[in-house]
Amino acid sequence: MTLSVRSLTVEYTTTRGTRTAVDDLSFTIARGEAYGLVGESGSGKSTAAAALVRHLADSAVVRSGEIDLSGTDVLALEPEPLRQYRSQRVSTVYQEPGRALNPTMRVGVQIAEALAVGARGRIPATGSPEVLDLLDRVGLPSPDLLGQRYPHQLSGGQAQRVVIAMALAVQPELLILDEPTTGLDVQVEASILGLVNELRSELDAAVLLISHNLPLVGAHCDRVGVLRNGVLVEEGVAGEVLTRPRHEYTRTLVEALPDIDAPKPQWLVREDSPVVVSVRGLRKTYGNAVAVAGVDLDIRQGEVVAVVGESGSGKTTLGRAIAGLTDHHGVVDVFAPSSHRHPVQVVFQSPDATLNPRRSARRILARAIRLLGGESTVEELADRVGLEPELLDRLPGELSGGQKQRVAIARAFAGPSSLVVCDEPVSALDVSVQARILALLRELQVTSGVSYLFISHDLAVVRALADRVVVMRSGVVLESGPADQIYANPQHPYTRTLIEAARYGSLGNPVAAAARPVPDNSERMAWHSN
Repeated sequence: MTLSVRSLTVEYTTTRGTRTAVDDLSFTIARGEAYGLVGESGSGKSTAAAALVRHLADSAVVRSGEIDLSGTDVLALEPEPLRQYRSQRVSTVYQEPGRALNPTMRVGVQIAEALAVGARGRIPATGSPEVLDLLDRVGLPSPDLLGQRYPHQLSGGQAQRVVIAMALAVQPELLILDEPTTGLDVQVEASILGLVNELRSELDAAVLLISHNLPLVGAHCDRVGVLRNGVLVEEGVAGEVLTRPRHEYTRTLVEALPDIDAPKPQWLVREDSPVVVSVRGLRKTYGNAVAVAGVDLDIRQGEVVAVVGESGSGKTTLGRAIAGLTDHHGVVDVFAPSSHRHPVQVVFQSPDATLNPRRSARRILARAIRLLGGESTVEELADRVGLEPELLDRLPGELSGGQKQRVAIARAFAGPSSLVVCDEPVSALDVSVQARILALLRELQVTSGVSYLFISHDLAVVRALADRVVVMRSGVVLESGPADQIYANPQHPYTRTLIEAARYGSLGNPVAAAARPVPDNSERMAWHSN
């Protein structure tokens, strides 16, 4: 057995008292095995992962339990053995790549340093075959050029792939993946986890995959444990637990998943409305690289226009340009009533980049209500996005990734607006809260007439919300049209590939996916339990 966790209890001490984040948790992962840990945000998943490498916050303490990796008592390690353990035996990929990438160093240099750790000292050149091979293996285009970029010049998905490449460079005994594919499109997601599968087979490594994405875990893990409020409520073979759950909580999670074959309710589809956003010839370049190549787009009042495509396709750049957050060529007109103080709001993929770390959630939302002219109270706004009242007085650093994203979403809807640019707004949320947020977005669409530019790689989520779909690749719009038409009869081969990958891959409803015939070329991505 490679990893053994026995009776682990972790508590946080705050000004409001002691809170148990992980409660008497026990599980094992054998060599070459992938174990999935799932549950809602705040259930203790990331705390458990941090405990495995003793990277807990200062306010956290391990009250009891044992962690053993191949005979090493992790909790008893002194500083120097602990440093070697972290750098040479365990690799961790976090949900937010910004936590792992140095903003002052080029990507190639950081990959080379990671390889040096794995090679115990020898630092390869940044353009060496080892560096370029790692970048290529994680699906990054033009590795030689990309290696010369800084982290801020990468899309969210590209940055995450760089972090994964650095983790693989060490060739670890234990690979911890904490929401590793949150910002990745379905094809790259499958490619990355396929690579992880090859690595654990090649190195006989143990893999801990922490995720709120149940289908992802079911497709790539042998066994799964379900956490609720720090307690392991169910455990077993992945395919059995997630298609025939025994615990009521697990059943609730499974039933909340969006289904790519379930169209948006017809009562939400609006008739012709006035245009609130008009985009003509929008073009954005970074040096010689074209991020958006002459896009034309209209968004009508109360309409949801979804932009889909692989990581680096230009989706986020398009959204930032429409929101006025980056310079560009072309024309963007926003038609809004004078009562809308700030007619365009944005929900970003990474809440850490937008939340003031020194202000509590309550102060953040109160300020947004005041600036945007909202009429809701802080408590009402928090309740609409499923944010528990006891979380309002916490700082962002005291919240889980999903909880922080709920604060960011609530802030965007603190007052009236004409357009909300939603850049992967629910990718970090567990399925139950995701369902609640999608229902909220639908409600606001109908009651307030707000429009959305909805950027996502999750085609099942897009299916549940979008009126129209725009498919982008390499900065170019390949196809656009009504959502029903795009999903039922995609015209471009790339669109067909995306939809089929989502339907038979890791993003479809697991109950439905288990009953679907799997294409011959999609075995690895099918719903299975190895």
